[in-house]
Amino acid sequence: MNLVAHIAMAAAETEHHGNVALETLIFGLIAAALFAVLGLVTFSYRHVANRHSAKAEAWAQKHGADGHGAGHGH
Repeated sequence: MNLVAHIAMAAAETEHHGNVALETLIFGLIAAALFAVLGLVTFSYRHVANRHSAKAEAWAQKHGADGHGAGHGH
């Protein structure tokens, strides 16, 4: 046998035949957990403006109904 045949035989012996989908399942689970956490963070910002509605109403009464001076570019 020559050197190339020995290398090919060694490579064939060390080859790993397994379930690749099962071995990479952890990456999908990590991604799903990350998206779930990010979804919960996004969900936690629901109705944030409504939590401070008393402050918003007080500001509107103090500054008038037109809201001049509020917003971008004013």
